[in-house]
Amino acid sequence: MKPPPTHAHINRLIALTLLLLVFSGSLGLGAVWVRQKISATANRSRVLVARLDEVDRRLDEVSAEVAAAVNPDALLRQNQVMRLALATPREVQVVRIAESPELRLAAKRNREIFSLASDQTADRAPVFRVVTASLR
Repeated sequence: MKPPPTHAHINRLIALTLLLLVFSGSLGLGAVWVRQKISATANRSRVLVARLDEVDRRLDEVSAEVAAAVNPDALLRQNQVMRLALATPREVQVVRIAESPELRLAAKRNREIFSLASDQTADRAPVFRVVTASLR
């Protein structure tokens, strides 16, 4: 058996070197692409956070305006300016509700859904209508 020529080892070494260069170059390009995508996502996230901060600031401004408008002194001033001749309610006229007003209004609105059907007799089982309830 004759040993392979020496130039075959050199060709194989050159091919492996080229393959290594292509592989490391593709890894480098992949890393650059991933970094570019991360940067683009971070920029979009930064823009969304800025928009959220702006909305929060506007919401705080509106809440402050509503609080100023609902202030009892401001309401009395508006009453005098508009000459409505309204009087502040006495404590006897005020009804305080301990439960959640949303749940109370939802129950009031959907009372007929949860009540028994009117055509039932004593010997039959109660029949309920199945309807979805909402808070609106």
